[in-house]
Amino acid sequence: MIISDVIILVHMDTIYYEAYKNLYINLTNRCSADCTFCIRNFADGVHGYNLKLSKEPSTQEVIEALENMDLSKYKEIVFTGLGEPTLRFDVVLAVTRWLKSRNIKVRLDTNGQAALINPGKDVILELKNAGMDSVSVSLNAESEEKYNKLCRPIHKNAYGAVLEFIRKARLAGIKTRVTVVNVPEIDLKKCEKLTEELDVEFHVRALSEAASNEI
Repeated sequence: MIISDVIILVHMDTIYYEAYKNLYINLTNRCSADCTFCIRNFADGVHGYNLKLSKEPSTQEVIEALENMDLSKYKEIVFTGLGEPTLRFDVVLAVTRWLKSRNIKVRLDTNGQAALINPGKDVILELKNAGMDSVSVSLNAESEEKYNKLCRPIHKNAYGAVLEFIRKARLAGIKTRVTVVNVPEIDLKKCEKLTEELDVEFHVRALSEAASNEI
């Protein structure tokens, strides 16, 4: 807009963006880990979208951004972005309930630390009750020592919490996938073997996919 010949640029945060025939919801730039390979350390977004937020969107702002869209054309609506969605857990739950009331398939991309981020909550039960269809969990290490070195979590015992999140999600009947970034420091074969023991799907991501969104 122009006021008294002064041009004021209005910044519009990217609340959602399209890729892989999915729609991704960008709730936060905060994360409970600082992975050495995360795109947050190298860029402000993915797929040509700037995902830096000037403020985190409220539940109502997310719903208002989505309500006039044809959401049925997407394979899934995915909570992801340039941060860890479960830091906005109540928003994830509320928007998931809104989407499921419209019969939309919903997925959560997460680092699996939700129980540590939201102490005192049964995060898997709440996700299940909200209608979450699937979760994709970033494992990114075959051992706790490697995980702490590469993912640099702020919480103690984060690796064990990630494994527990995966186990509980599968047992709750939420479709569960484990992902690992293909970098030299990570032993993919050991990660795949661990995933087989957890009895969930395994997916290797290229380093270029190491933002907070996945196919």
